[in-house]
Amino acid sequence: MNILILGGTSEASALASLLAELSIPAVYSYAGRVSTPKPQPLPTRVGGFGGVAGLVAYLQQAGITHLVDATHPFAEQMSRHALAAAEQCNVPLMAFTRPAWHPQPGDHWARAASIDEAVSQLDGPPQRIMLAIGRQHLEAFAAMPQHHYLLRLVDHPEQPIPLPHQTITVARGPFTTEDDLALLKDHAIERLVCKNAGGDGAVSKLTAARTLSLPVVMIERPTLPSRRECHTADDVLAWLFAPTERGV
Repeated sequence: MNILILGGTSEASALASLLAELSIPAVYSYAGRVSTPKPQPLPTRVGGFGGVAGLVAYLQQAGITHLVDATHPFAEQMSRHALAAAEQCNVPLMAFTRPAWHPQPGDHWARAASIDEAVSQLDGPPQRIMLAIGRQHLEAFAAMPQHHYLLRLVDHPEQPIPLPHQTITVARGPFTTEDDLALLKDHAIERLVCKNAGGDGAVSKLTAARTLSLPVVMIERPTLPSRRECHTADDVLAWLFAPTERGV
């Protein structure tokens, strides 16, 4: 057995710790978007594979027997590449995913099917808005320059972000509800924009927004082809050692 974990999430880290504790051979892969990724208790590689062909070559050269896609729910391209490469190599694949968030009593959500739709929902008078969407798509919000945007990032941006009114705070989660309540209050935030990342690690901002009765623009997850999924590290372990499991 030799497992490749496509990581970058808290779920991937939990799985890495479990496999290391059990001395199960595995490699942890980071996409390379964060300058100082969290250390892992497994051999680690950083950077892309070079598309489906590059991932196929890696799976074959490294002798990978099982592939676990524990990437972020919005890492659509990597997940599609993983599915295609696993099929080409006949390597079993499991998606280790987070359950999506659903609105709770007291929430005020406006759903958006894409980043562009989320941007269009901000058309209106100036507001103070927290963009909790990561680094990749911030430039799209330059189409609504009237707002003041609060950006919480893991690293300082290497290039200026083209938003005329912005405040950047650099911090690495997980965050508590108290942390996020204080952040929203200190910056007088009037609206939150976030991706439906799901799970427990980033839900505190939604709890804080609910407490303050703030409206939320919730960007829905991309739709992926049908695949086998589980939600706990123990479930991944059970899949790895199922007597007749070949991931099909």
